[in-house]
Amino acid sequence: MEEEIQMLLEEAKESNSNSIQHLITSLEKIRAGKATPSMLDSVMVEAYGSVTPINQVANVNTIDARTITVQPWDKSNLDAIATGIINSNLGLNPQNNGESILINVPMLTEERRRDLVKSVKNEGELAKVSVRNNRKESNDFIKKLKADGLSEDRMKGLEAEIQQFTDDSIKKIDALVDKKEVDIMTI
Repeated sequence: MEEEIQMLLEEAKESNSNSIQHLITSLEKIRAGKATPSMLDSVMVEAYGSVTPINQVANVNTIDARTITVQPWDKSNLDAIATGIINSNLGLNPQNNGESILINVPMLTEERRRDLVKSVKNEGELAKVSVRNNRKESNDFIKKLKADGLSEDRMKGLEAEIQQFTDDSIKKIDALVDKKEVDIMTI
């Protein structure tokens, strides 16, 4: 039974960690007005007969806080990369100069900033729901172990430990959301 309990605790920690990592990935995709190469991570390019991520056909960098440059390894892919960026629905307008692709990231309006903050808070709430679901699943498993002979004191101790994981994870989520909100609202 102790082996099952240790596995449960490890799974609870890992599930919460995965939820937080997913939130971090989601927040990176929400732009804060500054150009970053990670803005194009979701862009897929049709090249060499298959659809591949942009970072496998080109080098993505930033020139300054407002400009992203995409340098393809094969110049014949310039049009496919531009099409991939347009089709990604990121609201970016790629400009092909024959050598590389330049993308000017427009300034965010106050209204757009507020919309992005709402999106960030929504992503944070989804992560919290995931963490709470992890807690519920763990507590349900503990109740099954109680039916198999786990003592009441041990059950309460495990529930408290799982609640502590949950509280720590929610604090991390809140900190990530607050940091991203400040980043978005800073002009």
